[in-house]
Amino acid sequence: MKNITLGKTGITVPQNGFGALPVQRVGMDDAIRILRRAYDGGMRFFDTARAYSDSEEKLGAAFGNGYVKREDIIIATKTTSTTPEKFREDLNTSLSNLKTDYIDIYQFHLMGRCFKPDDGTGMYECMLEAKRQGKIRHIGGTAHKIGIAEELAGSGLYETIQYPISYLADDREIKLIRLCLEKNIGVICMKGLAGGLITNSRAAMAFVGQFDGTVPIWGIQRENELDEWLSYMNNTPVMDDEIRRFIDSERTELKGEFCRGCGYCMPCTVGIQINQCNRMALMLRRAPSSGWLNDYWQAEMARIDECINCGACLPKCPYDLNIPELLKKNLKDYREVLAHPFKATE
Repeated sequence: MKNITLGKTGITVPQNGFGALPVQRVGMDDAIRILRRAYDGGMRFFDTARAYSDSEEKLGAAFGNGYVKREDIIIATKTTSTTPEKFREDLNTSLSNLKTDYIDIYQFHLMGRCFKPDDGTGMYECMLEAKRQGKIRHIGGTAHKIGIAEELAGSGLYETIQYPISYLADDREIKLIRLCLEKNIGVICMKGLAGGLITNSRAAMAFVGQFDGTVPIWGIQRENELDEWLSYMNNTPVMDDEIRRFIDSERTELKGEFCRGCGYCMPCTVGIQINQCNRMALMLRRAPSSGWLNDYWQAEMARIDECINCGACLPKCPYDLNIPELLKKNLKDYREVLAHPFKATE
């Protein structure tokens, strides 16, 4: 595993990071064990957020009590705040949860605009204030929309940018990576498995490994998942003709609109589980399981018939998907599989 430097931050870590969103789904003891095993296995970059329920607290419990020297790990967290008051509240809460007196990279979370000095919000000034106080070391931003990410990169104001990057990235997204690297901006790659649709971790690792100055953060909540990523510390996959052919075939299969399952569209007005129902057809094809066809999921998919086309989900989608139309398509495909169940296990 090569070490990379995240642009002008000067932060140097192995190119294999830990995404701590999923540890909110496991108990405290399990989370502590997984996080410490990640560190013991060589991971040094840990990304979390105030929005991830108790994820920060679990990182604090794992590392904030002397298990590691603070300078030996890099902690990145985020705030969804849009007012200076909430910014300061979130920052102080994060410091307390993480049991640390500074955060290495503090990021605006899921940015809908590029905060800049003198833009009237006071938000970027909050970052500068926190940096002067020593509470944060570096300023970052996260975005799901390519236009926002490009604006962040062009502004010169952000030392790191976090954006969904996987081997399904299109030419514009690859150009974004190159723009960031040209401007000496570190790139934190989230959703490297496209919300679970990518199942070949070797190809996922090899793809991101092509780009120096990038750290992929893999969402981990089980020890077997951690084992897979740790196995690459000493045996790192590299892009070769076999992997390249595989990625080309994947891009052909998954081209067009598909749901990454992020859930930002929720809650639905009529209770549809949009983040799962909207990619059911792909899950049936890529991760065949009779479990998707049980009574529970049949009832959940049937809720799509209750969609009132209110449009509440549309502006929330980071990928500008036509959610009602995708839901209808998934329901149609799902019912075809129900009529011919063998298709789900082929």
